[in-house]
Amino acid sequence: MVLLGEYDLPVPCKVSIFNFHFSIFNLSMADLDSKRREMTETPVPRLVFRLAIPSMISMVVTALYNVVDAAFVGRLSTEATAGIGIAFAYMTFIQAVGFFFGHGSGNHISRALGGRNYSDASIMAAVGFFSPLIVGLMSALVGLPLLPQLVVLLGAPPQVVPHACNYLRYILLASPFMMSALTLNNQLRLQGNARFGMIGIVSGAILNIILDPILIFALDMGVTGASVATAVSQLFAWCLLLRGTMRGDSVHIRFGNFKPSWACYREIIAGGLPSLFRQAFNCASAVMLNYAAARYAPVGQEASSVAAFAVVSRTTMFAFSLILGFTQGFQPVCGFNYGAKLYRRVRQAYLFTLGVSTAMLTLLSALGYLFAPQIIALFRSEDPMLIDIGANALRWQCIIFPLCTLATTTGMLFQNIRLTLPATLLSIARQGLFFIPAVLILPHFLGIHGVEMAQATADLCTFLLTIPFAVWINRKLTR
Repeated sequence: MVLLGEYDLPVPCKVSIFNFHFSIFNLSMADLDSKRREMTETPVPRLVFRLAIPSMISMVVTALYNVVDAAFVGRLSTEATAGIGIAFAYMTFIQAVGFFFGHGSGNHISRALGGRNYSDASIMAAVGFFSPLIVGLMSALVGLPLLPQLVVLLGAPPQVVPHACNYLRYILLASPFMMSALTLNNQLRLQGNARFGMIGIVSGAILNIILDPILIFALDMGVTGASVATAVSQLFAWCLLLRGTMRGDSVHIRFGNFKPSWACYREIIAGGLPSLFRQAFNCASAVMLNYAAARYAPVGQEASSVAAFAVVSRTTMFAFSLILGFTQGFQPVCGFNYGAKLYRRVRQAYLFTLGVSTAMLTLLSALGYLFAPQIIALFRSEDPMLIDIGANALRWQCIIFPLCTLATTTGMLFQNIRLTLPATLLSIARQGLFFIPAVLILPHFLGIHGVEMAQATADLCTFLLTIPFAVWINRKLTR
């Protein structure tokens, strides 16, 4: 199958992706006006479901390949499993950059399309696309020469350092494309074209799942094979996502529209700052968790403890990705209708999304609590200490997990309607304001059990903080 190269379109114009020659196709005002009518007139529940399904598939498949990655590596050794847990902290930095530019530019694009400002949307799409490529390249140039020091900084115990280095090396090389792919996916989704994003993300994830056993076991590359599989699949996904921007009623990427300015970055900051802070604190909390897991582990079991929390993180990410995908279906509905000043539709979409996502996460949490030991054992059944620590941490998480949907949905609402300060506060609450103090304080009194309880404690505090914000925004949208 020819995946890339010259792509024929019904206009006399070609795009060569590999040579980075970008041309803009004439945007059809009729197509964009039709998109606006669809987003502002379709019944809200049906619209949210239709937009949520591609996002849910993308998020779940992406989380699935992270889980499969950990499961394959878990067959190598406990230290190897801990190594990908250490590298996960850097991958949250990649997500921070990608979501910052993706949400910042995408939220502005959706409001601009809702207000028929099509030229403005094209410029923002280009600035949002090329900026993370530059940041990712700089990250690779700085990180590769300092790789051993970087993994130690991320919390790797001595016996885990070689495995973490082997995994992180190719992730650093792929950083520009991983960051930019996240941006493209969010831009497409916030335009109401999540199906194009789904094709790119799902195709990359499937390729990763196929390559993992080949590179890890058949070619005997071990942890390095898992890293190479991730890097290659992310590059493949990036190419498909870029191609998706050239289809249908998407805002096309054009190098000539790359006009970075303070006005553009101010809009990106306003729309993306909550995502940046949320992901930055995710990165910081992952590092703190690695340190706490190693420090308070039973003597001689540091690698098992770090690996246990790495497994729990990927397991809960899989469950939460389903909910996050559904709530992402709400975002373009919110952006378009807020731009069109249809505030009651915004409120209706918010309440509908909150109710459905809470019900879904409640069911998943009940299953996770009941089968926690069996779930953890899927990754590393040969290590009883890993299973014991992981099962306890997963059960604590499941008790409080359904409450997370209130902060997630409310934060997305604030972010889309450009209420930057409350959106930022809610975005940093879970992993920043509450988790970091919890993981620092609770283990002093409860040892490793305090580390297991830290995330659940943070989630409960975040829920209580969100309640007054949720009540306030509902009253505001009603008026």
